[in-house]
Amino acid sequence: GIIMLITGKEILTVAQRNKFAVPAFNAGSGQLFTAVLESAEKLNAPFMIEIHPDELSFLRDSFIAQVREAAHKSNIPVCIHLDHGANYEQIIHAIQLGFTSVMIDASHCPFEENIIITKKVVEAAHAVGVSVEAELGTIGDTGNTVEGGVTEVVYTVPEKAKEFVDVTGIDSLAVAIGTAHGIYPKNVKPKLRLDILEKIRKRVDIPLVLHGGSSNPDSEIVKAIEIGISKINISSDIKIVFAEKLREILNSGNPEIREPNVLFPPCMEETKKIAEFKMKLFKTNDTIKYYK
Repeated sequence: GIIMLITGKEILTVAQRNKFAVPAFNAGSGQLFTAVLESAEKLNAPFMIEIHPDELSFLRDSFIAQVREAAHKSNIPVCIHLDHGANYEQIIHAIQLGFTSVMIDASHCPFEENIIITKKVVEAAHAVGVSVEAELGTIGDTGNTVEGGVTEVVYTVPEKAKEFVDVTGIDSLAVAIGTAHGIYPKNVKPKLRLDILEKIRKRVDIPLVLHGGSSNPDSEIVKAIEIGISKINISSDIKIVFAEKLREILNSGNPEIREPNVLFPPCMEETKKIAEFKMKLFKTNDTIKYYK
């Protein structure tokens, strides 16, 4: 079959053209990776495996060889993406390991500085055929997450987004329209600023990315995709159900359960349920025909 390890630009251009969104799952473990891969294969859905630098240092560099091997053997489009690369060195390291897409997140820097850092990354990544995602505005943070972020959302300014994309030459743009990393506290009701998204979409022609896709109302996610979101990051949602199931198994009163191949498969099944739900919600299922 065709080798289906592809770049961020390749996977998202097709999604943008066909009005669906590609899920980017943060795989903090081999079990999470295997679970989402099996879900994607079952539903004929392209997906991005997304690894944050903190996750990468835990998993070790050799994990990327495992992911690449699995992607090469798979019959579905897979992209390996560095989530929230903090500096040039992290980006270059990811490219050396074989990531096919990288994110440079200098969104906390002043606008001009964000441009300078992002341009430098684009120049290096594009030289070796790797796609670049960058961020403008800042994603909120609900606390206990690996991605970090800020407590208050700083919305992306549509005019600035156009200038940023034109000047940097990035392949996709993460926009801040009211999402946050992590799961929202009970008293906080997330509300997406779809009006801002519409304004950005009118001015910017590259794929747009939604960070913090866990726990926003499904109806808003669907609208965001209709307006033009082509990639949605999912981290908390697939990890919470995995951990809840693991807790249940460990607390079940059988101290003899110790084998990883006994402990983890039921947890992976819970992750797969969520992954498949998201793929259907994002209309990613049965879209591999567009990649042939």
